[in-house]
Amino acid sequence: MTDYIIVGAGLAGIAFAETLLEKGKTFVIFDNHSQNSTRIAGGLYNPVILKRFSQVWMANEQLSIADKFYHRLEEKLSVQVDFKMPIYRKFFSVEEQNNWFSASDKPALAPFLSTTIIHKQYKSIESPFGYGEVLHTGYVDTGLFLDSYHAYLKELGLLREEAFDYNQLEVLDTQVHYQGLESKHIVFAEGFGMHANPFFNHLPLDGTKGELFVIKAPDLDLDVIVNTSVFILPLGDHFFKVGATYNWDDKTSIPTEAGKKELIERIKEILCCDFEIIEHFAGVRPTVKDRRPLLGTHHKHKNLHILNGLGTRGVMLAPAMALDLYAYIEEGVPLERAVDIKRYTTS
Repeated sequence: MTDYIIVGAGLAGIAFAETLLEKGKTFVIFDNHSQNSTRIAGGLYNPVILKRFSQVWMANEQLSIADKFYHRLEEKLSVQVDFKMPIYRKFFSVEEQNNWFSASDKPALAPFLSTTIIHKQYKSIESPFGYGEVLHTGYVDTGLFLDSYHAYLKELGLLREEAFDYNQLEVLDTQVHYQGLESKHIVFAEGFGMHANPFFNHLPLDGTKGELFVIKAPDLDLDVIVNTSVFILPLGDHFFKVGATYNWDDKTSIPTEAGKKELIERIKEILCCDFEIIEHFAGVRPTVKDRRPLLGTHHKHKNLHILNGLGTRGVMLAPAMALDLYAYIEEGVPLERAVDIKRYTTS
């Protein structure tokens, strides 16, 4: 008998698996690598929604928990995945500067928005109005994070790289059975793959396709992340990750010519130098209309649970949401209404 079966080994599944290890619980995790949103993600963590100059929901708590989570994993895996790096929001007008200062006066945003305009000139980027610096930011190398943690799980014999067959799941009153496994609980953390899950596919997971590039720009020299209509993230040796597009209709992970054209146009609005597209990739983010995660327990089966809907901010959300779900299942700590799936099943 194991304590948990976890379905999905992206950010959500790994965060919950690591929580279980820290709490001394046993588990087996299934993943067939069909969902790639974690691997191709920009991986940025940023406590401010720069389009609206508003604070990310529960930003302080998420950042604090995430910082400890990634630091612990780096020590455990002997690899750096968390890179602290400022995000500079490029200003296009005096009005944007003024909006920035107005936002920085708000108590919730003051800890995250520098009140000093940065006038540093970066080669190949014209910035006559300067930049605003967002504090407590950086990025997680999600590809390296996945590869390292998957290898760790394999060493422990806890990762099964195969598709999960819902038809073979037997749900009993106090446990579940699956292909000879007996478990007290099962947690589904499948990302957009939730649509194939007969127990939770009634939930309103939209999915938002994003396309990104890795480019090489020998005449661009950045030591910060620049954010405008897209982000430009320096990877070293004049390589940069650039993204992302938002498509609410296409639910495939296939790069498109339309996405490519959009990204090229946006890059040319920012950079005045040549660049080469090295990689073009796409994935479907597990997004929800109310921009809140999907956590909770099935309304009929009390040992079936979900951890999903982390959207565009999975790097920040996953560690905190995994802790919340664990406390809910094991300690009876109520979930916040904002994330509890009951918000879609009860008034």
